[in-house]
Amino acid sequence: MISPKFYAALGSCAVLSVFSSVSAVFAQSTLNQSSPVILPEVTISGARIEQPVAQAGNAVTIITAKDIEAQQRRSFPELLETVPGVHVVQAGGIGGNTAIFMRGTNSNHVKVLIDGIDASNPSSVDRVFDFGQLLTSDVARIEVLRGPQSGIYGADAIGGVISITTKKGEGAAKATASVEGGSFGTFNQTLGLSGSVSRFNYAFVVAHTRSTDTPATPKELLPIGVRVKGNAYDNWTASSRLGAEINERISVNLITRYTGATLKFTGDDFSSFPATPASAQSQQISKQYYTRAELLWNLFDGKFKNRFGVNYTLVDTKQKNPDLGFGAPDPTSYTGERLKYDWQGELDLTHGQTLVAGLEAENEKLQQSPDKYSNTNRAAYVQLLSRFNNMLFVTSNARVDDNDRFGTHATYRIAPAFHVPVSGTILKASFGTGFKAPTLNQLYVSYPSFFFFANPNLKPEKSQGFDAGFEQPLLNDKIRFGATYFQNDIKDLITSNASFTSYANIGKAKTYGVESFAAWQATDTVKLRGDYTYTMARDDVQHNGLLRRPRHKASVQANWQPMDRLTLSATLIAVSSFIDGNRDFSVQRLKAPGYQIVNLAVSYEVNKTFTAFGRVDNLFDRRYQNPTGFLQSGLAAYAGLKAVY
Repeated sequence: MISPKFYAALGSCAVLSVFSSVSAVFAQSTLNQSSPVILPEVTISGARIEQPVAQAGNAVTIITAKDIEAQQRRSFPELLETVPGVHVVQAGGIGGNTAIFMRGTNSNHVKVLIDGIDASNPSSVDRVFDFGQLLTSDVARIEVLRGPQSGIYGADAIGGVISITTKKGEGAAKATASVEGGSFGTFNQTLGLSGSVSRFNYAFVVAHTRSTDTPATPKELLPIGVRVKGNAYDNWTASSRLGAEINERISVNLITRYTGATLKFTGDDFSSFPATPASAQSQQISKQYYTRAELLWNLFDGKFKNRFGVNYTLVDTKQKNPDLGFGAPDPTSYTGERLKYDWQGELDLTHGQTLVAGLEAENEKLQQSPDKYSNTNRAAYVQLLSRFNNMLFVTSNARVDDNDRFGTHATYRIAPAFHVPVSGTILKASFGTGFKAPTLNQLYVSYPSFFFFANPNLKPEKSQGFDAGFEQPLLNDKIRFGATYFQNDIKDLITSNASFTSYANIGKAKTYGVESFAAWQATDTVKLRGDYTYTMARDDVQHNGLLRRPRHKASVQANWQPMDRLTLSATLIAVSSFIDGNRDFSVQRLKAPGYQIVNLAVSYEVNKTFTAFGRVDNLFDRRYQNPTGFLQSGLAAYAGLKAVY
């Protein structure tokens, strides 16, 4: 078992020692001293408009389609494991319910947007988005913004925001297809068509992933003589993105996404205490539909940009449990809907000042047959982006939300970034407030058979947080390293009351820590990056650590392209021990062991049409549970072929 000192050492040296040993081998054959590599400046939409990363005060991680292709990650839980400040917990492998803990905050404190659409589930208890159902085949870009973002994004953004942008068609018509197979009965296929004609652009993607036997239940939990099957998962996702320029000032976009997924998994048999894994499988059927229509209208020679949008979200979840000797229970069904209208204006005030303002109105509905519940929220926000002498950049915003159930709530954020002359050092900081609104489920849905009842008098959870850090480029930006300290104070957390009969605003928590990184463009063909996160998350009521927040997490990524046609990728992920409960929480606190895994990927362009690829996950067959009671996949291998025409 690796001691905590290992993770601290890895963070403090920013994995430069690892980089040195790996790149020394590559450099003998590929080093080119004559032409230094300049890492490109990447823009983000953390301020809801495009902004250079160097001017953003918030910590942000960018994942591009090229990164996804190099690592060959097919689902989001796999993809987010290397992001600093983020811990991923997935119950039972691919397709299993997935929670994201960002900077030690709760899993429902992360705002998730897909092409600007709020993707959270209005029907779930915590209103969270389940990343377990999200495939990566049509993703162009992912932006992980850390720190309180409610000042511009509203509720759910206490820990941060994950913004996902899908691929847009451009250029000549292009058709893509891929097929992949491998361990655990895995069989994946994708088919896409994209391009643009005159003022019209289009992109269509259909993706299918299937696994038939993913081990998810530890054998030591099974009663004598009981055998269980591995999980089986089947996911069909179809998405489209259409755009048209009506004239030089007006354009329209239409975005749609549908996912239909079925998961067969081993649940728990609560007829005994402690509970044991059930002898027969349960089935969960998920249907998700997201769509957004928007109109872009530019006035005054593009100095005043307007965006009008309407979004619709539908999430339907059904679960069927088996007959364990007492008759098959009735299936449970939850349906959540959200209809949202929004406007955003961006006004160039010249002299380095840009004003952003917006209005939103949304209605959420929850249906748990035969009952229906709804809630409406209206919001207005304003934001100023200021630039002074190309040295000081300040983003400041404020927002007011007016909710039918919990009234008016105001939040704000300020995030400066200062570029130190000569040295190129970038100093960054941010301070902001956040809130998490009670969900429809918490407000209205009771479970009388379990003596647990809703609480319509709940108040929003509240927070304030800050971070401060630096980034330092060296050697024409071939090397870049930095660190950020963060802290969040959260109060009025919604938890079960003392008698465990309802919800109440009684929780209080504090999280703090450090995120550090080092990136090295070692040669024209070798890129290396290391990240380390230290997180302390504690319950200030019970005075103990929060569950499923590892104190240490580190990752190292290496990409090597020894020739134009060949790309190799290696990833190391190391997670320290953490506090968890056992599978049925009959033991509410225990120490879960840490784990370390290595993933490899290779792709080779056979010709202009075909690319062969393969990957090995968990190279050293590390057996571990995350969360406790649910196995994660051991050694696995996959291979496939991609065609582009």
